[in-house]
Amino acid sequence: MTLYRKMRRQARQARRSGLQPMMVINSGEPFPDTVGLLLLRGAWRYRSELAPLYVTVAIFVAAWWLHTTRPQWWALILGISGAAAWVLATFGARFGLPALIERLYAAITVFAAGTWTSAATALSPFASPLPQALVIGALILAVPWWAHRRRRAKVRVERKLQAWPEIARAIGLAGSQVMSATVDVWGWRARFRLARGQTITDVIARIPAIESGLGTFRAAVRVYPTPDDLASRCEIRVLDMDPHAGSIPWPGPSVTSITQPIDMGPFEDAALCRILFMRRHGLFGGTTGSGKSGGLNVLMGNLVACRDVVIWGIDLKKGMELGPWASCIDRLATTPEQAIILLRDAVAVLEARAELLAAAGKRTWEISSEMPALVIVIDEYAELADDAPDAMPYTDSIARLGRAVAVTLIAATQRPTQKAMGQGAVRSQMDLRICFRVRERKDVDLVLGQGMLSAGWNAHSLNAPGKFLVSAPEHQTPNRARAYLVTDQAVSDTANRFAAQRPCLDEVSRAALASPRNHAATGPDDLADDPDAPPSQAVTDDREAALLTALSQAPEEGASVVALVAQTGMSRRWIYYRLHELAATGIVVQTIRGHWRLATPYSDDE
Repeated sequence: MTLYRKMRRQARQARRSGLQPMMVINSGEPFPDTVGLLLLRGAWRYRSELAPLYVTVAIFVAAWWLHTTRPQWWALILGISGAAAWVLATFGARFGLPALIERLYAAITVFAAGTWTSAATALSPFASPLPQALVIGALILAVPWWAHRRRRAKVRVERKLQAWPEIARAIGLAGSQVMSATVDVWGWRARFRLARGQTITDVIARIPAIESGLGTFRAAVRVYPTPDDLASRCEIRVLDMDPHAGSIPWPGPSVTSITQPIDMGPFEDAALCRILFMRRHGLFGGTTGSGKSGGLNVLMGNLVACRDVVIWGIDLKKGMELGPWASCIDRLATTPEQAIILLRDAVAVLEARAELLAAAGKRTWEISSEMPALVIVIDEYAELADDAPDAMPYTDSIARLGRAVAVTLIAATQRPTQKAMGQGAVRSQMDLRICFRVRERKDVDLVLGQGMLSAGWNAHSLNAPGKFLVSAPEHQTPNRARAYLVTDQAVSDTANRFAAQRPCLDEVSRAALASPRNHAATGPDDLADDPDAPPSQAVTDDREAALLTALSQAPEEGASVVALVAQTGMSRRWIYYRLHELAATGIVVQTIRGHWRLATPYSDDE
């Protein structure tokens, strides 16, 4: 009894002093932790490598208990295992098994374990040859597990994070703790609990030191807030390889309506970057060669597939960027004068729609194929502000009032300074920001908003064309993405595919463009450029003659609608309308899809 009391007194003293309790023998010499405790520590540390052994033992014990208590359940066990295997093989991607080989391995393992358990439940886990079959099957199925890349990566990450307390002290984050870690397709991520007084801003400031401490390559670490948005926690993502090292071909349109989020490209974790453009003004920013035009092409390729969107475009580089989409763009302005007229008409549409909503007691324009949204895409907005300053009041009006009536601005520019944006309210109204690589660090705040650079939105470090950061209501963290690569051939094929399916403006908008009030605002010269306005007979004859002359000069296979738009200066919709009228009277014929020529020779004397 005296020895027992002495041992308890020593244990209490050790606990008070913060020391690890030790077994004490009566000789007074300390004895380390028991062998069993050491074995348990090793079993936990190497739990991933020993997982097949643990599963085998668990299956054996479960089969022994079932045979002893519920032997009649063998058929139920077999059915459940078969159903579970089918679910894993079919829907395994939803359970973190994206690869087909992973799903098949999981299904085979579950079905084999269920079949053996069913047999052992009915007979006995000790009945020959069930024990031998269990051992051999476990060894065979353990080989893919030991060789699997993601499992090995998880083991490597766990061992690396065991040294985190030492790393944290070295980089100035002492006291932070690892809460959990997971391995994904391109690397791994871990959630951390920060010490008292530390914030995510402190972690972002130490990203280079974290990369050095973890032994990663440069620019491999990303820091995000956790989903619960607690100030004392953060998530660190580490890339083992750059998933955006190469260009990613565009798979084609991802939407059929502007009400659906558009897929702009994949994030670094292989998730798709889906952005909703409905009722949102957007800003594309980035320096020359950053892939800004490629991002616009992805947007255009999806917009032309939407049957509830009318697209107007402004491209003051003579249509170099938006010209290939001309067959799907309802109106395309390539000069400052045309841009002013287009934006003035957009304001007229906006006001007419607002009057209709007010009269009907509604607050928003219900988008449909009969009442489509109007999206105005402006390439190089800074050029518009310099060359057409008279257009700036119209862009301000659209930016402030266009959301409710589904009139949207999408502007692309290199440096969206207040001067470049026309000294108006346009930039402040852009609640959707897509930032490609910028030349200077301060440009990050220009594109994405004040304070975004210090919050970790390092767009200046994007190192390949097409890589971008997106700031939107559904994207609040600086996740890097890469826009799809849309080739010239893909642009041509997509434009030809959807050219004949493009919608027209609704009756209210067309009436606003044709109203005398809008004509008075635009003037007689502007009226001649408006395809919706009722033209005079002289104007009609001139347009008709220009179209027929262009058709008479067409080759044997016919002239494309894009070529006719370029030669006549008329809108694509007017060209289609007149071609179908002339085809009904037998004057023109369609040779192949999108190509037309005269049915009989034509001369100006006729």
